[in-house]
Amino acid sequence: MVSEGKGRLFRRRDGKYLIYLPKDLAEDSMFPFKVVDSTFVKVSFKLGDSKLFVDKWASSE
Repeated sequence: MVSEGKGRLFRRRDGKYLIYLPKDLAEDSMFPFKVVDSTFVKVSFKLGDSKLFVDKWASSE
């Protein structure tokens, strides 16, 4: 089971930001997101903290 991996956050030339996750992490059977093509997520953080939170985007929001 892979529960962590080294990914990357970077800024594209068009100003968008992307987060890359290692394949082993994203394809692990215990990974919380089941993605075939793409999926919407909610990304948040708390001021003064160095953690980034990624949650499934509820369709009713």
